[in-house]
This record gives sequence, structure tokens and C-alpha cells, in this order.
Amino acid sequence: MTTLGPIVALSHGGGPMPVLGDPGHASIISSLKKRVPKLLKLGTPEQPRAIVVVTAHWSTDKPTISSGASHKLYYDYYGFPKESYALKYPAPGHPELARELRDALAGEGVASVLDDERGWDHGVFIPLLLINPKADIPVVQISVLGSEDPEAHLRMGKALAKLRASNVAIVGSGFASFHNLGIMRQLMSAPPKQRAEFRTASDTWNSTLNDAVGKKDISERWEALKGWRKFPFADIMHPPHGGEHFMPLLVCAGAATESEQTRKYADEFLGLDIDTFYWGAEEVK
Repeated sequence: MTTLGPIVALSHGGGPMPVLGDPGHASIISSLKKRVPKLLKLGTPEQPRAIVVVTAHWSTDKPTISSGASHKLYYDYYGFPKESYALKYPAPGHPELARELRDALAGEGVASVLDDERGWDHGVFIPLLLINPKADIPVVQISVLGSEDPEAHLRMGKALAKLRASNVAIVGSGFASFHNLGIMRQLMSAPPKQRAEFRTASDTWNSTLNDAVGKKDISERWEALKGWRKFPFADIMHPPHGGEHFMPLLVCAGAATESEQTRKYADEFLGLDIDTFYWGAEEVK
């Protein structure tokens, strides 16, 4: 019996800070080390044959797929400690799977591009260093679209669903609950009252998002998510034209099947709930 590859739309934290052990990322670090490996069934006979990572840190006009047999790392962050530029993640690439992914996208009417040169960005190697430090599972990276077209991302997910049948895991690496760097900086030094006020907006946004992602009927789920920019506080949680960290969740939601239950867990970051959604795996605590 073929194992259906799981889907995890995770929150990868800020730059290399999770790998550097930043105390403010303690909850996210714990989940990346303990929860996500369970969701991916790592270390079991059912662990995925490969992982496709949809990264928020690569925006392109067309879906672009890393297609090399191996990829260097692209340290696409600035001003961090020297050790963050010496990190290594020597997992193999998977050219054959990259071509399968291109063909699956074409089957959904989505033209894509192969790229055997661009390095894996930190949306890929930072979470994977914590999730699977053995680096023994092939990885294929795919970009999100600069257009931020929600339906196009859902269709990308529908194409990725075809790969799941051969036990390919889909990991959406973003920060769907909240990614507004200006407000994040304010909250780092904000007094408790200001944080509590922002928490009210965050909880309202998260509740609306959870309702949309959790709809059992796929057509209803898609319709709700296509309108995500109209959710309460959407432009505060993700600035206009700055929704790239929300896009991996759309791809993951598009890859889920009708029969799969939407599950989630919450991490804490800056006093806020940061949700990770997943499908095709049993509930983790």
C-alpha cells in the first residue's frame, strides 16, 4: 500500500534565529525539532522519499523549481552572526522529481521553470536543519508567485497533490499567521498593554483563517481562501503586496484532499499564536 505524503504548512521563524537558538523562538524551535519530524514520519518505514519545500523567500513570475542534483545554500539574510553564514545542509536534490513536478503543474495548466543553479534559501535550510539534521532525504525547492494570486497558488497545490501519491511530502515554509516586519520590531520592545491590544487583532485574524482553512468541502475552502485579503486585519498581519509568507499555506491547502482532516498546532512568538496547519498525519501535541 502506497503511503500518501503528508503536508505541513509551517512557520519558519525569523532569519537564522531558530538555528541560532534564539530564546524568543523557543516554541517554534521545539516544534520544528519534535512535532514536525513526527508529522513527516521521519525515522519510520513511512518517511517520505523526498520533500518539496514551498518557500516564501523566492518570489517569481512563474513557479520555479530547483532541479539540480545538489544545491548550495543561499544565505538570503543580512546582519546576523558570522556562524549563520557557515551553516551547511548537504541533502541531495532530485532532478527527476523536479521534472515530475513541472509535468504535474503543466497538467493543471500552470507553466513552470526549472532552475539547477539557485541555492536553497533560508526558507528551506533553516527549518530543515532542525526538522531533519541528517539531511538524508532529497529536497526540491519551489517558489511562490510574485503576483500573490491566491487561486494560482491553490492550483499549484492541486498539482503537488499528484506527487503525494508516491510518498512525497509537501512542506510550506512561511509565516501564515503573522509576517509584518515593522510591527514585529515594535512588539519586541512594546509594553504589555500594547502587546495585549495587538493580540486582540491577531486572535480575530487567526480565528477567521482557521475557519477558512478548516472547511471540509474543498470548493468552500478554496473560495474562502481566495478572499483572504478581506479577512479582518489581513493588511496588518501581512502588508499589502507583502503576502509572500502567506502563499505557502495556500499551496498546501490546495494539495489537501477532500477526505483529509485539517489539523493545526500553535506556537508562541512575541506573545502571539503562530499556527502551523497539516494534513495526512495524526494529531501531534
